[in-house]
Amino acid sequence: MKNSYFLLFIALFAISCNSVKRTQKFVSKGHYDQAIELAVKKLQKNKKAKEYDGHIKILEEAFLKATEDDMRRISFLKKENSPTSAKEIYYTYLDLRERQDLIRPLLPLYSVELGRNANFQFKNYTNDLFAAKDAYLQALYQEAMAYMQRDRKVDYRSAYNILCELNEVQPNYRNVHQLREDAHFYGTDFVLVHLNNHTKQVIPQRLEQDLLDFSTYGLNEFWTEYHAQRESGLNYDLGIDLNFQNIQISPERIAEKQFLRTKKIKDGYDFRRDRAGNIVRDSLGEPIKIPRFKDVSATVNIITQEKAVFVGGTVVYKDLNKNRQLNSFPISSEFVFENIYATFRGDDRALTANDRKLVANRLMPFPHNEQMVFDAGQDIKERFKQILLKN
Repeated sequence: MKNSYFLLFIALFAISCNSVKRTQKFVSKGHYDQAIELAVKKLQKNKKAKEYDGHIKILEEAFLKATEDDMRRISFLKKENSPTSAKEIYYTYLDLRERQDLIRPLLPLYSVELGRNANFQFKNYTNDLFAAKDAYLQALYQEAMAYMQRDRKVDYRSAYNILCELNEVQPNYRNVHQLREDAHFYGTDFVLVHLNNHTKQVIPQRLEQDLLDFSTYGLNEFWTEYHAQRESGLNYDLGIDLNFQNIQISPERIAEKQFLRTKKIKDGYDFRRDRAGNIVRDSLGEPIKIPRFKDVSATVNIITQEKAVFVGGTVVYKDLNKNRQLNSFPISSEFVFENIYATFRGDDRALTANDRKLVANRLMPFPHNEQMVFDAGQDIKERFKQILLKN
């Protein structure tokens, strides 16, 4: 039993040594915060345990070096004096405070190896944080205003992103809410879409309404709005024309084909007889039966109803400011109504499996032209959506 406890102690000691070496390795490579996190994790289990004593010394060293590195970095960034520097200074002060908050609950930490409590020079960074935050917010605000003063869509979009960052750091800072709305408005591309019918066919009104109802397209584009009607006060940079140039509707066609089906089917049975006319029996004394077959036939008429519509056109992108065409894309769709059914005369036992399915079908009324154009228009809408997404 004593040997078992001794072996367990050796195993735990080996694990502890490996853990300390790993933490020290982080320090030697300059990964101070990783060393701190690992040491704190070990000491949180039991800061008085002998196997964790080595982590106290490493924690003290890593904290000191991490703090010195951060302070040197802040000193350099203050001299640089840029919006990027202001951001890094603020978050570095946050790191300094959070590092102290991570260690503080463990104090005091007495190290047997050091023969004293670990020494951590904590500092109150509250005033530094307030000053750094204020400088960061001012830098963001000034940068956003500089972008907006350039009065270009791309710059308004950059300003919007900066203002969002500012709002995350300090909600309701100055007039940021209104500035964000302005940046979004002036950074948005407003697109005016027209549907033009250059065919000699009537486009169903419900199809036109459906094609121009952009809320059903699921585009969700933050910087693009599509309008079917011009709104006052908006500058439309881009125009899109959905031109219907060709609508062809075929006549209602009914085609009929006739087929003769024949089949040899089992039609009862006869008894096997010998030459004397007696019934022949098997070894069990049962009469031997011989299947009797007969030929059956049926005439099948397969009727096909068909009607088709083709809708073709173009999607034209235009620069409304310069009044010129930017690009053009063909768009088309075909919708076919087809119904196949069958009738027959004769013996239904001659029918094939497919014949039986068709016989179960019935004559259907042909769809109206307007419905055909609408059905083809649903596919046009999906194709139009894909063009909008890609361009």
